[in-house]
Amino acid sequence: MNLVSRLRPLWPLLMMLASGAMLAAAHAFQRFGGLLPCPMCLDQRNWHWAVVGVALIALIATRVSARVQRGAAIVLGLVLLGSAAQAFYHVAVEQHWVVGYCDARIDMDDIRPMDFDGAVSAPKCDEIAWQMFGISMAGYNAIISTLLALASFAVGLLPERKS
Repeated sequence: MNLVSRLRPLWPLLMMLASGAMLAAAHAFQRFGGLLPCPMCLDQRNWHWAVVGVALIALIATRVSARVQRGAAIVLGLVLLGSAAQAFYHVAVEQHWVVGYCDARIDMDDIRPMDFDGAVSAPKCDEIAWQMFGISMAGYNAIISTLLALASFAVGLLPERKS
């Protein structure tokens, strides 16, 4: 039995854990690092929540019928491809390759009653809040999501090796 055949039944769980780790990292940067997410960052998180949801449904479906394992991996790959596309677009906005229009979404928790001098502002989508080795968080999300999508397509499309 080859590696892909062994991974196929576990693939939804692995993708749920991977996207959960991406979400945990984003929330840790926000909570402990003090980096407020811009609207595009929040949109990228939605893709990973979608991966978690699709993976949960796929886990249930694969327990009912093993025939859906390939399809589940392909659907997970498509959702991860959406995540990668959103992240690549955010990188393009950060690098000023394209003009990005992101609406300023205000978190109601940031508004303090009777604080007349306090200013409420949303982070800008075209400013890089954090980067490592010249790659922003959106860039890392794009790279990781692309690699996970390609792996999902491989798990879903590679044939089983005959013994």
